[in-house]
Amino acid sequence: MPLATEGQFVTMEKETSNGPTQPKEKLSLSSCMSASYRYGSITSEPEDNILSSAETISPKRAYIAVAVLCYVNLLNYMDRYTIAGVLPSIQKYFLISDSTSGLLQTVFICSFMLLAPVFGYLGDRYNRKLLMVFGMIAWIATTLSSSFVTEAYFWVLVLLRALVGTGEASYVTIAPTIIGDLFTGTKRTLMISFFYIFIPVGSGLGYILAAKIASATGDWRWALRLNPILGGLGLVLLVLLIPNPPRGASENQGATCIERTTYWEDVKYLLRNRSFVWSSLGVTAMAFVTGALAFWTPTFLSRARVLQGLTPACSKEPCDPSDSYIFGGITVGTGIVGVLIGTSISRKLRNRVANADPLICAVGMLSSSPCLFIAIILAASSIPGTYACIGIGETLLSLNWAILADILLYVVVPTRRATAEALQIMVCHLLGDAGSPYLLGAISDALSKVKPDSPDWRFRSLEYSVLLCPFIGVLGGLFFLMTALYIKADRKAAEMLMKGETPVEDESTADSA
Repeated sequence: MPLATEGQFVTMEKETSNGPTQPKEKLSLSSCMSASYRYGSITSEPEDNILSSAETISPKRAYIAVAVLCYVNLLNYMDRYTIAGVLPSIQKYFLISDSTSGLLQTVFICSFMLLAPVFGYLGDRYNRKLLMVFGMIAWIATTLSSSFVTEAYFWVLVLLRALVGTGEASYVTIAPTIIGDLFTGTKRTLMISFFYIFIPVGSGLGYILAAKIASATGDWRWALRLNPILGGLGLVLLVLLIPNPPRGASENQGATCIERTTYWEDVKYLLRNRSFVWSSLGVTAMAFVTGALAFWTPTFLSRARVLQGLTPACSKEPCDPSDSYIFGGITVGTGIVGVLIGTSISRKLRNRVANADPLICAVGMLSSSPCLFIAIILAASSIPGTYACIGIGETLLSLNWAILADILLYVVVPTRRATAEALQIMVCHLLGDAGSPYLLGAISDALSKVKPDSPDWRFRSLEYSVLLCPFIGVLGGLFFLMTALYIKADRKAAEMLMKGETPVEDESTADSA
């Protein structure tokens, strides 16, 4: 293969295929002699503005950047589940039903989902740091504003929760790609695991702190004001400490540049990447389960306590926050343990078993489903037994968080990772947790009409609706098993593209070995 001299590009047309039955795709590739050229989707920038990450980003600064990104990720997930932590009080304040309550989470996820592809497109082409700063400002402003909504303007709260998704879409789509451009190999796996461990930690703290602040102040609105205050610090750290590394800087080493691919070409490439497609469907099932249970579990267990006569029904806000405390604590603990175990197993098996990562995800999903099913059934008779099964189920689900992000990073070329993150976010929220809280609330409302005046039936109607989740979990496990068939070939194809080589067709066929 001819190499470019310093300051020149030699452009070639390469054909790729993910199988003998699939259409070939053309990519414009450039062989680069020096790492001083950006590995980017669009290479229209002046060459003197393109610097090697090795020249500008020290290891110390890279680790600091990961710490800042983890802090902001923590705040994002704390905010996402703050509403769930004080949901009974919000229901009592606005006098809203289960389905209307679920709408608060659904509109947030819908805006997050719809804007993710926009930020994915921008993140593959423009300054990622500036995009995250913009999103952070929007998130702080809308979250703080939502805490001042009065009882006559519930629709304003719904609107503001939708706008909160704008800020989170920019951050969640772009942040993992920056980590992917700062580290490679097992070190990147470790950094990604640190980043994603703050999903369950932030979610759990969201319940705990929301309930604690609402209880201490007697007003659920104060629970919504903590995150914007902490977010102000995150914004400052983001501006001062986060670099904007060249795309693919950690992997390119001056080997190949992919340039001038359109958004539609990026999408076609991803749709032909079968590991990406099947893993995205698995993530979607996981999002359905975690989104629904995360939103409804504290309320469900609160009603279980009423059914067993352990606590009286909530007659005025703030309602008893004990289940938010316990569920939040379990979510934090099991999240940390699950992510660490999943990452450790992945690092040990990956070099020996090529498809270890999707198999770990499949085992996590398939084994968590019976645990969650038993937890739901036990709620009517044993709260401690329910929490024990929830703890086991959440630990098994948490095996997947860091592994899923790493799968995307190594089966997709660097210049299409933000787009891949965005499309995966859109699909998993569209078919997953965007609708699952509302769907379960709607099923509960429909069933509650059978015996509208029965407190016992109010619990049963929600119990029957959440029983849908374990079955969706089994479906997700099957999707990850399908991913395991293609992961080896798709990873090799991505590595060959980054080296400027053409993937061999028969290597892209299913490999079940």
